[in-house]
Amino acid sequence: MSLQSLALIENWPVPTAAAGVVRADGTVLGTHGPADRPFPLASVTKPLAAYAALVAYEEGAIELDEPAGPPGSTVRHLLAHTSGLAFDEHRATGAPGERRLYSNAGFEQLGDHIAKATDIPFGEYLRQAVLDPLGMTSTTLDGSPAKDGVSTVADLLRFAAEVQAPRLLDPRTVAEAMTVQYPGTKGVLPGYGHQNPNDWGLGFEIRDGKSPHWTGASSSPRTFGHFGQSGTFVWIDPVAGLACVALADRAFGPWAIEAWPPFTDAVLAETAR
Repeated sequence: MSLQSLALIENWPVPTAAAGVVRADGTVLGTHGPADRPFPLASVTKPLAAYAALVAYEEGAIELDEPAGPPGSTVRHLLAHTSGLAFDEHRATGAPGERRLYSNAGFEQLGDHIAKATDIPFGEYLRQAVLDPLGMTSTTLDGSPAKDGVSTVADLLRFAAEVQAPRLLDPRTVAEAMTVQYPGTKGVLPGYGHQNPNDWGLGFEIRDGKSPHWTGASSSPRTFGHFGQSGTFVWIDPVAGLACVALADRAFGPWAIEAWPPFTDAVLAETAR
């Protein structure tokens, strides 16, 4: 089966794009574009890194509420962007839990924390814990757990199927990851300005009532996922019972703000029929 809505990526002002949709039972409803072409993920790396962190938690290597990052911060704070660390600098600009300060540095410190706890470099831990078990053979992380992943639509559909129907993790752990951490916390959603509240789970951004937003007008408030500055996104809508991945080779900007929401609405409308 193929989805006509996915062909809307042909209208995006990008050199190359690929997209796909997968149901909770793992059925791929369709792909469009080069589904096996690797794209830099930018911050879509973070949900993969977070999933590896949750495997480390279930394995007993780390605890979610143990100290990690700046003083007073925990693994949970780092996953939920409330550690107080700056965006791209390893310095605290606030107390843990006060504001939602979106932080690449936080995910880098999380990766270092897990590497020390497991005695395995984080990129290798991610491969052993998540990528290999899911058959994500075209996905690599050579560098920052915040932004240096490379993957394909085909691989990310495997990941999105896993998140919807977990096999590597207890479903209760995944439910926690898609539940708002530190409710009521304000902050800036990169590219979309100040949001009150700026809801976030464990490594996944939660849509809730945010406006403006990169998902669709018809996306359920329970939708969660991530987008990346390299022109990439993955969202999972538990109400619709499906997930969508889109990768492109043009940096995020006004084109994406304009193109992504109607694309998502078209996918949701077609799959609901």
